Amino acid sequence: MGRWEPNARGRLEQAALELYIERGYEQTTVAEIAGRAGLTERTFFRHFADKREVLFWGSGPLREHLVAAVEDAPDAAAPIEMVARAVEAVGELFGERRESARRRRSIIAANPELQERELIKLATLSAALAGTLRRRGVTDPAASLAAEVGLAVFKVAFERWVGDAPGQPGLSELIRESFDELKAVTAGG
Repeated sequence: MGRWEPNARGRLEQAALELYIERGYEQTTVAEIAGRAGLTERTFFRHFADKREVLFWGSGPLREHLVAAVEDAPDAAAPIEMVARAVEAVGELFGERRESARRRRSIIAANPELQERELIKLATLSAALAGTLRRRGVTDPAASLAAEVGLAVFKVAFERWVGDAPGQPGLSELIRESFDELKAVTAGG
């Protein structure tokens, strides 16, 4: 391999996404990902436990961000407002990663194993949100309902965000719109 270049994780992620789209997730090897990125397999395993984790490595930081946002919410906020603020804040983390998110979504949609992993990730996020709400004194079923509804809103907004509609607003704005739509639906509108 050549001399050291920065951003090994980003290069590995980019290479993996390209190969998963070109060849399919199951047909792509770690050696091919590392080779495309101009790195070694050893370097790959310093950053990712396996080739699946290239798609899911951000779950831990995402969970931490959601939990911190709920912990920092005002005491007077309703549970759903705490979750809404947290989910909206997470939307800002995605920033300009729309194309990468589209590619990731298409790869996951094409593979049942990855779909299952995505559902596990979402369940883990929901459990973390509900647990944080409980620590703040919210009882069940309100804590569980607020967490599940918040993630459902996120999923709906995310699907809109990665859709092909030109001129689509940012993810945070779509999350706000989706929470507003939820309010209208639950108010009987």
